[in-house]
Amino acid sequence: MKSAKKPEGLDLTCLTEEDKVKLEIAEEIGVFDKVVAGGWRCLSARESGRIGGILSRRRRQERAQKSESVKTGESLSDCGCDPAGTD
Repeated sequence: MKSAKKPEGLDLTCLTEEDKVKLEIAEEIGVFDKVVAGGWRCLSARESGRIGGILSRRRRQERAQKSESVKTGESLSDCGCDPAGTD
């Protein structure tokens, strides 16, 4: 017995945070309509790789910004804590 095929397209009502970012990137590179109509599997390997590459770059930049803010002590002063521990 064959299983029912999944419906074509992408359900925009229940997206993970990662899917939201991927859709944002897809819109930037001009394949948003293609993804909405046929789902992620309708993309070529090149398009998928481009989305993955941009996603990876953004994550690296976010990590670098977070680590830079920790190095400069911004995160401690932003939280209202006394870094010397003399509250």
